[in-house]
Amino acid sequence: MIDKITNWTKSDDARVEDAIRRGASRRELLKMMLAGGVALSAGGAVFGRAERALAATPVSGGHLKAAGISASNADTLDPAKASLGTDYVRCCSLYNRLTFIDVTGVPQMELAEKLDTKDAKTWTVTLRKGVTFHDGKALTSADVVYSLKRHLDPAVGSKVAKIAAQMTEIKAVDANTVEIGLKAANADLPFILALHHFMIVEDGTTDFSKGMGTGAFVLETFEPGVRSIVKKNTNYWKPGFPHLDSFEFFAITDPNARVNALLAGDVHFASAVNPRSAKMIEAQPGFELVKSTVGAYTNLNIRLDMNKPDFIMGMKHIVDREQIIMAALRGFGEVGNDQPISKANVYHNADLKPKAFDPDKAKHHFQKAGVLGQSIPVIASDAADFSVDMAMIIQASAAEIGMKLDIQRVPSDGYWDKYWLKAPIHFGNINPRSTPDIYFSLLYASDAPWNESQYKSPKFDAMMLEARGSLDDAKRHAIYNELQTMISDEAGTIIPAYTTNADGISSKVKGLQVNPLGGMMGYAMAEYLWLEA
Repeated sequence: MIDKITNWTKSDDARVEDAIRRGASRRELLKMMLAGGVALSAGGAVFGRAERALAATPVSGGHLKAAGISASNADTLDPAKASLGTDYVRCCSLYNRLTFIDVTGVPQMELAEKLDTKDAKTWTVTLRKGVTFHDGKALTSADVVYSLKRHLDPAVGSKVAKIAAQMTEIKAVDANTVEIGLKAANADLPFILALHHFMIVEDGTTDFSKGMGTGAFVLETFEPGVRSIVKKNTNYWKPGFPHLDSFEFFAITDPNARVNALLAGDVHFASAVNPRSAKMIEAQPGFELVKSTVGAYTNLNIRLDMNKPDFIMGMKHIVDREQIIMAALRGFGEVGNDQPISKANVYHNADLKPKAFDPDKAKHHFQKAGVLGQSIPVIASDAADFSVDMAMIIQASAAEIGMKLDIQRVPSDGYWDKYWLKAPIHFGNINPRSTPDIYFSLLYASDAPWNESQYKSPKFDAMMLEARGSLDDAKRHAIYNELQTMISDEAGTIIPAYTTNADGISSKVKGLQVNPLGGMMGYAMAEYLWLEA
């Protein structure tokens, strides 16, 4: 047998490392590598590389303190109601999901040992054995059925009720098996079950103040809007995890105060560092900045039902994307191509080029639209990150060709209710999603609840549904590539850049990786980080 690794990349190595960190068995690792084109006799080489990459042996013990960006009296330990990163971090430390998204954006198994389907409509979930809740109760299918059905109950108020509504049947086959029937075929179910809201809770739970889960930590203190402290689950089902003895999490809403707390040694971890403060951290010995560009963006929305096509095309060519990244984002971003699927997503269309910054072409389109010389209002607000700076840059470029953009800066308070989706030209702010289908159905389908530019295309809708139900990954790639092109060319949304998140850490913090679900290691950092002695 030839010791050859076919189409195996560094990102695939990272997946193996991530799987090892998450407690994958050797059998599961071999299946992963075989699927990626690794010969059995070459598997040892991959294992060896992974083990060497993890040779910085995690240290057990220590109390890690981390500061997030938001806090509220509505902070919750109920996964179904989680709405902020603050909630996600705590839920990730206390509970597990059936699946998780690894460092390359691919769903892997967690509480589920496997997910099987023949038609993408009926799915069989086989649960991992030997998993127990914090109170010692064994995980069974009843817990999974209860957890998933909660999202269908209007009285619960689940944040993913609309997504869960496609699950028309959820039943236990036996103590270790669950069957999920969908309204229509959806090959993305493994991605969906990895959303933070689909954490598995104990059957019958109505009081979530105890954070009773199967996760790496057990709750000690929870004060909504203030802080939480969790302690190591000594009976955790993943061997060797977690590394920390305890983890404390709270919010410091002021970005400068958050950075100052890190530099003063009051916290080990400061999330979402403002680009203006980045150099302060990088200049100080003993501290590091960990950056990740995973799909968040601020976009300029031009409603198709309120503006002429040539005006929209002119705007797409008057946006200097490189200048926006350097001046508005201070280097914290990657060039966008006017569609929501970033390079962090496996379905990103790398062949789709962004509209070129071309003032002459922009002027041509503005003249055709009959708007050159008119004053056109553009709504911006601090509520949409970087939008004010972006608007000023676009305004200056437009002014050089005689196009007048009236930048109207409005207060953050009430922006999302009064202006977003309503004003003819305004900015949006979109957080990362795990699949193209979620982006498309949320933002671009004809009936999308957040259809920012009022884009409506029966062809787009039909292709989106076709891709959703297909188990042929090559076919899905082809369809998603075309849908991204349609959005870039036809919709009225301009996405100049995908923004980069930066977390500031003490150099004592080890094990942090970038995850497509967002900063703080996709909010799951507590389980995998350790403190160097």
